[in-house]
Amino acid sequence: MSVLQTEYSIFERAVEDEVLPVLRKLGIGFVAYSPLGRGFLTSEVKPAAEYPENDMRRHDERWQPGNYDTNAAAIRELTALAEGKGIKVTQLALAWLLAQGPDIVPIPGTRSPQRLAENLAAARVDLTPDDLDRIRQILPDGAAGARYNAAMLPAWQ
Repeated sequence: MSVLQTEYSIFERAVEDEVLPVLRKLGIGFVAYSPLGRGFLTSEVKPAAEYPENDMRRHDERWQPGNYDTNAAAIRELTALAEGKGIKVTQLALAWLLAQGPDIVPIPGTRSPQRLAENLAAARVDLTPDDLDRIRQILPDGAAGARYNAAMLPAWQ
């Protein structure tokens, strides 16, 4: 079996329109890294300036003023939805990814056995069509701010 691995989450949805349809047509699976929005979809997020200089989030557009505030507001709404279901926002984010198709496998990173158990429990979360619609209303196109700054993007010709 072949797979493609790249970033995909409630926050990063660039693969939805062009990449996922081709993979599905070809029978190629998808491994989603950073399924928790590089940590934004956790309770431990803070503005860019509060991260050390060598932390990529310090320079990520999604953590910059304006974008950070927009994204934090979206996380508050997602957290409220999750709490209404009796789960954590991280579980909601992982369950959302799993609901995108059986060919998608998220790979969340963690250092904690407790977080590992929470992440695994997301596979048992059933999201209703209304839940999925609400998530799309909160973040219709993903996060505010680009995945990478312009200097880090490849120049394809």
